[in-house]
This record gives sequence, C-alpha cells and structure tokens, in this order.
Amino acid sequence: MTGADYLLPFRTKLRSMRTESFGADPAGARMERIRRSPHFVDGVFQNPVGARTRPSGSTVEFAKIYFHKEQRARRTPTGTVPVHATTLADLAAPPATGLRLTWMGHSSVLAEIDGRRILFDPVWGERCSPFPFAGPKRLHPAPLSLAALGPVDVVVISHDHYDHLDLPTIRALAGTDTVFAVPLGVGAHLERWGVPPSRMHELDWNETATVAGISLTATPARHFCGRGLRNQQHTLWASWAVAGPEHRIYHSGDTGYFPGFRDIGAEHGPFDATMIQIGAYSEYWPDIHMTPAEGMRAHLDLQGGRPHGVLLPIHWGTFNLAPHPWAEPGEWTKDAGEEAGQAVAFPRPGEPFEPAGKLPAEAWWRAVSQPIAHPWRRPRGAESVAETSRGDMDLAGER
Repeated sequence: MTGADYLLPFRTKLRSMRTESFGADPAGARMERIRRSPHFVDGVFQNPVGARTRPSGSTVEFAKIYFHKEQRARRTPTGTVPVHATTLADLAAPPATGLRLTWMGHSSVLAEIDGRRILFDPVWGERCSPFPFAGPKRLHPAPLSLAALGPVDVVVISHDHYDHLDLPTIRALAGTDTVFAVPLGVGAHLERWGVPPSRMHELDWNETATVAGISLTATPARHFCGRGLRNQQHTLWASWAVAGPEHRIYHSGDTGYFPGFRDIGAEHGPFDATMIQIGAYSEYWPDIHMTPAEGMRAHLDLQGGRPHGVLLPIHWGTFNLAPHPWAEPGEWTKDAGEEAGQAVAFPRPGEPFEPAGKLPAEAWWRAVSQPIAHPWRRPRGAESVAETSRGDMDLAGER
C-alpha cells in the first residue's frame, strides 16, 4: 500500500473491498439454470417449509440482551480453548476403520472416507466478515495450516454466508487441484475468486455428483443465503449426504429443524456419522438454526427415528454469533445425547477420531467457561428426545 492509498475516500476503500469479498451475483447461463430450478419461485429460492430469515421480536430488546456486559462475557471462553494441534502424524496413516473425522472448528470438518478426503465448509480466516477489521473474530486458532492439511479430493460448501464460505480460504484452495461441490448459484463466488468451472460441481437439491468414487448429494436445508445488504436470494443453501463404497456421512450446513430430515434419511441413510449444527440458535431466529435438542431430533430422524451412528456437533465454539453462552451448545448436546441414548463425539478442535472407534467424550469446554445454567432440563418423567423424535414438539416454546 502506498501513501496515496490513505488519501482515498473511505467509501471508495469499502467499495473496492466489496468487489472482492462480497463475491459475485449469478448471471448468464448460471442464472438461467437457477430460474429453471423447481425451488426458485417468484424470483427467489424457497425453503422446504416456511421460515423467517430476519430476526423476529423487538430489535431494542435483542440489542439489550446482545450488548449487556455480563451476557457478552458469557459468550466468550474464560481461558484458552484447548485446541489439538493436528500434526502430519495424526493424518498420515489411513483410518483403521475407513472413516475418520477431524473437526477444525465451527462447521469445518475434514472427513476421510473410504480412501478419499473431503473438506466441509473450510474457514481458516480470522474473521467471518467481508472486512478484515470488523466482524466476529476467531475464539481459537485453526488447528493447522491449510498447507499442512495435505491434498483434498473435494471441498464441499453448504452455503455462501461468511462463516461457511471464506474468501482467503477459497483462494488458497483454488491454487490446488481440488474439486468443489457447491449449491446452485454459489459457483459465481468461486469463479470470481479463481476456481475454474471445470473444477466445480454446482448442484440443486437432490442432485448428485460423483468425485473419485464418492457420491455427494445436495439435500434440502431450511436456511437462507447472501453476502451483502442487497440479498437477492439467488444462491441456494444445502445440507449434504455423502456416500462411499463402505460408509455414509451427512453434513447439515446451517438449517432450522424441518420434517425433511426423515426423507433425507430414508433416501440416503442411515449414516455412520452426522455433522449437525447445534450452535448460534436464538428465539429471535428459530426457523433457520437448530438448538441442540432440535439437532438431536434431526439426527434421529436421519437415522430412521432411532439412535444410530455418531453425532458430531458443529457450528459452535469458534465464533460468537448468538446471545447464548459460549459453551451452552456443548453442554446441552451432551445432555440431549444421554437422554436419547445416542453416541455423541466431543473432540477438541483439531482432534481426529474414528466414529467406529473410541469417541472423545470429555466435556473439555467446562474448564474454560463460566458456570452454565441448564434451562433445557426437564423434570424427571418427561418424555425423552428419542420419543419426541417420533412426534411433534415445540422446542422453541420449551426453552
């Protein structure tokens, strides 16, 4: 940067940054394909069931809660998050069981499945924001550098929000030979950032791509999209069902609870492991993110209504994105798993584990969090999560 750059008007600087970080809008043949999608109605992508995508309730009341000094303190760890420094030795030998997962923090997961390596929603940036000087900052470092991660067969993106689609990370991966699987419309961002169309599989819901013998199916989710103030809803959001010759896994991306999990499970499950969003929930946006109880219900739906496989909680612990206490998602998910009789893995960020082997089970967050209330706990004798997964339940009303 030269001295003259500092003389540029602030708006001009923001505009130049927007060109890069905000990505690109779909156009041309890509936009024509979007218009042909059965899920694109009245000029926007539609959710499988109705969803409010803007915060409900009083903005003033929400601001009071979000910026209250004591509440803000509860939304961050009290000490250093115990990151497992992933090493080459951790990943050098293939998984003995054919399936290994390494949670890198938030929704980023390296899945080694049947001899292939899949990287979900990789975010290595310091902030999930269009600007390097503002926005939610990481609460712990990435467990290893992208360069140390080694070759990846396919990068899977769930949607284009900043905490799932990160410009510096994508640019780094664009310089490799990896293939990208993304929801319809998201390819416009990737192409703008240097990923050639020949290395992209851009899918509508229920479409499948096969990469190196692994099938990747974009499945429905209940969320929304957008990287700027002018949100046209022209890029799709998705969850992903992934199947190899021997194993099946599922990544929820961001989603509110909806009955479609049962259909996804019936079509593509049961799964050896699911990666389920259980953080950044709020009563102000109950339709687009799940609570841990809803996440457990989704997992059980995906597994045919019974405990099966392993649930890996994602979308928590790395960024401060909601009013709930920082460690509450982990604590609530632990309770929900015990109540349902469902196996749940609680790795530290960067800690590899095999779902068919010994699971990391320690509540590591307790050492670096303030005391956690348990408002979700119900009186003895209340029906279990497993029972409610077969019926209707107003989870938002129970909080």
